[in-house]
Amino acid sequence: SLLLGKRADASIFNDSERNCVVEGEFTATDGTEIILRRVITPAGRSRSFLNDEPVTLAGLTEISSQIIDIHEQHSHLMIRNADFRMNVVDHYADNGGLLAEYRAIHGECEKLAADIESLRRKIAAADADAEYREFQLSRLTEAALVPGELEELESEQKVLAHAEEIRSGVSEAYALLDDEDGSVVARVKEAASKVARYASYDERLESLAARLDSCRIEIDDIENDLSGIADSINVSPQRLEQLEERMSLIYGLMRKHSCSSVEELVALRESLAAASGSAEGMRDLMAELEDKLEEAVATRARIAAELSSRRAAVLDRLSSALQESVRSLEMPRAIFRATMRSTEEFGPLGTDEMDFMFSANGEAVLRDISKVASGGELSRVMLAIKELLARYTALPTMIFDEIDTGVSGRAADKMGQMIGTMGGSMQIFAITHLPQIASKAGAHYQVYKSIDREGHAATGIRLLSGEERILEVARMLSGAELTPAAIENAKSLLNNTHI
Repeated sequence: SLLLGKRADASIFNDSERNCVVEGEFTATDGTEIILRRVITPAGRSRSFLNDEPVTLAGLTEISSQIIDIHEQHSHLMIRNADFRMNVVDHYADNGGLLAEYRAIHGECEKLAADIESLRRKIAAADADAEYREFQLSRLTEAALVPGELEELESEQKVLAHAEEIRSGVSEAYALLDDEDGSVVARVKEAASKVARYASYDERLESLAARLDSCRIEIDDIENDLSGIADSINVSPQRLEQLEERMSLIYGLMRKHSCSSVEELVALRESLAAASGSAEGMRDLMAELEDKLEEAVATRARIAAELSSRRAAVLDRLSSALQESVRSLEMPRAIFRATMRSTEEFGPLGTDEMDFMFSANGEAVLRDISKVASGGELSRVMLAIKELLARYTALPTMIFDEIDTGVSGRAADKMGQMIGTMGGSMQIFAITHLPQIASKAGAHYQVYKSIDREGHAATGIRLLSGEERILEVARMLSGAELTPAAIENAKSLLNNTHI
């Protein structure tokens, strides 16, 4: 079961300090060796390997399921499972490829339907917010915001708000540089000329003359700039009002939308515009997905109809084959019918539901097998099903784990014969307590338990020789006390085997 990908429970391992390793070696018909290995750590973590290469647990399961099938003691309960019944028919009808095609398109239909529903919810949410979003977007669009404009507005507003003061102060400063008694520039120029005249006598004066001339040029530039600024300042209450209204609009939008700058408002405007476009884009995408879903649904319906047709075509042959097989297992009056009915819903296996109808006593009225068959009868029917599937799936190995529940006598002998016949074309392991089944095998292994000196139990397995095998079959017949009659009966069973 571990090699088949079943859940690993570390609590069943005796040694909690060491890894548990389960390995199976298989030889394909072409001689290729396949080695499957599963390693479970004391912490319960699992690793899987194929020919010493790591594989996922799903990969291990996929590979091993094509190699081994385990039929356990209570596997007959699987008959109650609708998917199992359908899989029996599909195996018999060789529907594997078509069923894989159906499952793929069915999965696509479900995914498309889920995507469409998700889009529908998103569009509904977008539509619910659309009116408010459009209102916000219109306000921001009407504002015609430009990155960096608030700083420019604030700068211009400061100038206009103090225009009179600025112009008066600048004019006074200009007057101080150029009054009635002469301009500062002219005086500095004259001072520089006088100092330069005597520079030939004292070299220190040369640098001072140069500095004075530089000051003259700078002051002359300042005079010109002051004059230009004074002329440029325009006292305009109307412009100031326009600026303050624009700034008030921007400040209001920033407060409303919790933004700290015009740049953030512009980004919000673009986001809202994109959201409006996104809703339209989602509608376009949903229309496209709906077209794809319509096409996929039509394809699924076509494949489902073909599956139904192929299943219906084999029901009579399958029923006859299984009925014949079941009757050979000491149920001579058994009647078995596989019946199919259609549903309106598409499921993972199509639109069909399969019923196995049964009567052990030849009654005309057949009933659901899971409701009328005893445990022993179900065990025999499941063996017949497994034997039939083994022929059609070419499975190389089957393990029958105590499938003889409720079966004894001649029925057990017939089961043994059927299992033995299967062993002629595939590898069979039969774990059993019935001598009728054990005697049919080509090799007999005994599973035993031993206790060491410290009281620890260990399970072992060994191949029995000819004489050992006679004695073991005799024990199955008579219990702990071996009688001469049991030994002779065991020899008779083993001599009658055809394996």
